[in-house]
Amino acid sequence: MHQLKSIHFPHDLSGFSEIIDVRSPDEYAHDHIPGAINLPSLNNEERAEVGTIYKKNPFEARKLGAGYISKNVAHHLSTYLADKDSGYHPLLYCWRGGMRSRSFSFILQSIGWNTHIVSGGYRAYRKFVIAELERILSHPQLHFRVFSGVTGVGKTKLLHQLSDQGAQVLDLEGLANHKGSLLGAPKSSEQPSQKNFETRLWHCLKDYDPKKAIFTESESNRIGCVHCPPALWKKLSESEVINLALDLDERVKLLLNDYPHFCNDPEGLSTLLEHLVRLRGREQVTHWQELIKNGQWSEFTRSILENHYDLAYRMPGEDNSNYPAPSHSYTLEDSSTASYQSLASNIIQNHIHSSM
Repeated sequence: MHQLKSIHFPHDLSGFSEIIDVRSPDEYAHDHIPGAINLPSLNNEERAEVGTIYKKNPFEARKLGAGYISKNVAHHLSTYLADKDSGYHPLLYCWRGGMRSRSFSFILQSIGWNTHIVSGGYRAYRKFVIAELERILSHPQLHFRVFSGVTGVGKTKLLHQLSDQGAQVLDLEGLANHKGSLLGAPKSSEQPSQKNFETRLWHCLKDYDPKKAIFTESESNRIGCVHCPPALWKKLSESEVINLALDLDERVKLLLNDYPHFCNDPEGLSTLLEHLVRLRGREQVTHWQELIKNGQWSEFTRSILENHYDLAYRMPGEDNSNYPAPSHSYTLEDSSTASYQSLASNIIQNHIHSSM
């Protein structure tokens, strides 16, 4: 039997042709190494079956698992792996570097491919991510510039302009696949798991220069169903805050551009608003639903800003806020892209290296 080759984290993964996650599709969806593809050695049902039998009879479970793995690897060899040449150099991992990745790797290595596995599997990678996040976020030179401002001022739009102009940006809403409010969940996609959110966070921060500011926006500790790791939440509480302001009419324009899917699904939006009855009262929610029913989108957006979002906003520096009071404030002329481009240039010039 060939000696299986393994790597330990931290390790440069750029030299591998591909990273293959051989766990089940459900495990892969929950979290995986960035860039890894999924070629399951056991599918969801097979993994559950083998696991159940293993509790009673490990030998029978291993025999059954070996059969499933052989069948599935044969399928991958005749499909996805069929066109790989002799120089193919993959890295494989399973849950803990056990039967699934070793069996798969042994077959590929027997063919002649230079194959490695992750020692300790996904569990080792997960421990690495947790430790790295803690190390990065505790770096004494690492500092954030946090944008505050009421809903609709365009904090995310400014972050995108800063990123386009070369600044370091941490888009927490983007990483969490959520826009930070009742109406913020994208209609067609789900949020990542907490573990995958932390993987995305680490992957975003790992190559940033701690000597330069990282721009982000003020978020609650929870962003939909995920939450900020404690080290990040603490770092944000110590950050410089920059407040943004924008005229109400321009905020309405910006939100109507950012949430076009609601105009196409008025019934779905009306249903979502039922969650606000307890907080804002039946009369107010019914009024909003009437505006939606009549297609009065500008009136609805203005009303929900004034009578819900602005009332719920926590101003940085107040007792119930995680963030210190703003050190700088900027008022945008309008919601045009040119206004955000201009402000991004100004902020890069004045806030990337400024002292805390």
